[in-house]
Amino acid sequence: MTLTLIIICLFVGVLIGAVGIGGVLLVPALALVAGIGVHQAIPACMLSYLATGAVGTLIYARHGSIQWKTVFWVCTGAVPAAFLGSMSLLSIPASAVMLLIALLMVFAGIDTLRKSLRSDQGQHQSRSLGRAHFFFIGLATGFGSAITGTGGPLILVPLTIYLGLPVLTAVGLSQAIQIPIASFASIGNWMAGNLDIELGLLIAVSMVTGSMVGATLMHRLPTGPIRKGMAVILIVVGCGLGLRLLFTLELI
Repeated sequence: MTLTLIIICLFVGVLIGAVGIGGVLLVPALALVAGIGVHQAIPACMLSYLATGAVGTLIYARHGSIQWKTVFWVCTGAVPAAFLGSMSLLSIPASAVMLLIALLMVFAGIDTLRKSLRSDQGQHQSRSLGRAHFFFIGLATGFGSAITGTGGPLILVPLTIYLGLPVLTAVGLSQAIQIPIASFASIGNWMAGNLDIELGLLIAVSMVTGSMVGATLMHRLPTGPIRKGMAVILIVVGCGLGLRLLFTLELI
């Protein structure tokens, strides 16, 4: 099982490093392929995002792509929401969590295709967001990430870009916000007795390694077609997983 787990995390890490998406596949893959329960996989994944978030934050901070004041206001909503989400996790049926993840997969796929088309047609004009916007964005990102184990970028990036934030600013923000979300979600999971630290560390090491490989591949392969193909896979897998859950009504 350990080898299967490492392969899954390496693969997801490569996708994240190469094309920026793929983290939403992690929990379903751990549950359906590696045989790890949903309520065990999500806390471990959240702990692993401390490592991936630290790497991403370092890279974007070195390039001056993180607006730290914005990070602060997002944190005011994300930190308590992440803690509340982690404490609520065990009370949510695994099937409901997986259904929500399936919806996020479809959403992520559609959003990726939409951004690919937008890049061909030109970006829409960006606009400024206020503190209240960032607070509620933080609430949604923190709680949603803690109960699905998907990490902050999946929810925050599409939401902030839709609201008019520049792409680079949104991605930099999503990297920095992973650390406080993962920290307080992990504290909540630990307090609830639902955190496998050894599993989380194994996932973290594998994910970071895969991300580095993916980032290297990104500079050698055409990422446009890969992103579009990955988007289609997310939509198809998400729809299939959602239909399976709706028709079988089984707990994963």
